[in-house]
Amino acid sequence: QVQLVESGGGLVQAGGSLRLSCSGSGIIVRANTMGWYRQAPGTQRELVATITSISRGGTTNYADSVKGRFTISRDNVKNTVYLQMNNLNSEDTAVYYCNFGRSPLLPWGQGTQVTVSS
Repeated sequence: QVQLVESGGGLVQAGGSLRLSCSGSGIIVRANTMGWYRQAPGTQRELVATITSISRGGTTNYADSVKGRFTISRDNVKNTVYLQMNNLNSEDTAVYYCNFGRSPLLPWGQGTQVTVSS
């Protein structure tokens, strides 16, 4: 059974940093393009960062809104995907999820709430 568990969210002041983790079971994250998504209240879920599989070089891509501030990475031993978020602002407030980066076909986890106070 495939399961993704996100963690690391919290309340942070504007300009602060957080690191999110996504631990996978039943899936080998290094063999897949993985992505971080977020959903703010009243909005659609959006893709913010992807990292390609190890066979595709682990290339990263970012939404324009987070480029230069967020970094996606992967620990192949821990089977975990991370999202380092720096210089956070109020527009980053959302529930963050991970899933496949090309098409989110896996069951969604519970997500992790990130709240940025100004």
